[in-house]
Amino acid sequence: MQATGKKRKSVSYAKYGYIFIAPFFIVYAFFMVYPLINTFRLSFFGNGASADVFVGLQNYQYLLFGGSDRAANAIQSQFMNSMGNTLILWVGNFVVQIVLSLLLAVWFSDVRIKIKGTGFFKVIMYLPNIITASSVAGMFLLLFGNTKYGAINSLLINWEAIIEPIKFINNVWSSRVLVMLIQSWMWFGNTMLLLLSGIFGIDPSIYEAAEIDGSSGANTFFRITMPILKPIFIYVFITSMIGGLQMFDIPYLLHEGRTIRPSLQTGAVFIYQNFHQANPNYGYSAAASVILFIITGALGMIIYKFNTDSAAPVKKRKKK
Repeated sequence: MQATGKKRKSVSYAKYGYIFIAPFFIVYAFFMVYPLINTFRLSFFGNGASADVFVGLQNYQYLLFGGSDRAANAIQSQFMNSMGNTLILWVGNFVVQIVLSLLLAVWFSDVRIKIKGTGFFKVIMYLPNIITASSVAGMFLLLFGNTKYGAINSLLINWEAIIEPIKFINNVWSSRVLVMLIQSWMWFGNTMLLLLSGIFGIDPSIYEAAEIDGSSGANTFFRITMPILKPIFIYVFITSMIGGLQMFDIPYLLHEGRTIRPSLQTGAVFIYQNFHQANPNYGYSAAASVILFIITGALGMIIYKFNTDSAAPVKKRKKK
């Protein structure tokens, strides 16, 4: 047979892969990249009637250090108060969440206890994570309403434990504790499952060796389980920190009437209020968003650095 001299046309399948992933990058660029760039741009412009005036770093200066006039000092005080609230609410709910999740994860993974129906309990504990924040806020408002018609107040009055309704929502610390408990209740199931996956991934022979050596349960937990779970703890801490700095829905919705309590005004609520008020302060909202972005990125890098083996580059060079 004679060769036809024609070359077989090769088919490049790579382009089809690019076609399939292109919609994601187009949507991401339109809804994420462009708003991010526009936020940086707006942070250098004025507010209200002077929204089109370039003011440089003035918005950042007013938010962080205040200014010479009363309005600048008021916005600085409001922003710092919101950042303080954000820190308090996040730390409070994270401590409760991680302690409860760790205790439950160790309890469910202990083969000596042999708990029946662990799958059912895991599902029940994870369910609050998929309930919408508005529904949760509405439920807790019904439970802890300031009037005598709130479920808790009504119960206490019927028991003659109190005479006047307790102002749970209006009190500074009771409202903060409510937000902390709600956030912990909504997220501890997710954290528990992450820790459980890490515990089940530990080689059982390690625990058997520790038991043979006479290690106590507490010693095994702190010397073996906790160090091995370090990457998961770092992941949980970073994701919780990002969520805490962006905390918006529960603090914003947990109020009666149209006034949001200053004790529940987080950084995200501050941004939303300044952006949607009658005379919008786009510059302050954008500058506050950028500050939150920088804080989140800096803290994330610091935490990631703690989880990185500093001797890894040296080991890599020696291996080569």
